[in-house]
Amino acid sequence: MTSHHPTPPADRALAGFTVDLTTHEVLRRAQVMAALGQDWDPVEVLRGEEAAYGLLYSGLDEAQQRLYDDLVAAGVLPGGGRAAA
Repeated sequence: MTSHHPTPPADRALAGFTVDLTTHEVLRRAQVMAALGQDWDPVEVLRGEEAAYGLLYSGLDEAQQRLYDDLVAAGVLPGGGRAAA
């Protein structure tokens, strides 16, 4: 039975192999920015995400609030211990 990773013969050295991905990374970033478009506003996106997170745990009844507080205390959820009203 032969090995899947045979050892090269001692008389052959392994050749070095490098790949410079800088050009590909620049192209990828340019394509991402083009896909987002000129109207993309990262500050507005962040505000929207913060507003959505604020609503996520709002309007909890007493039992839900206790569970939320327990999950925050256990480190399962981030937060200050009280959901938004």
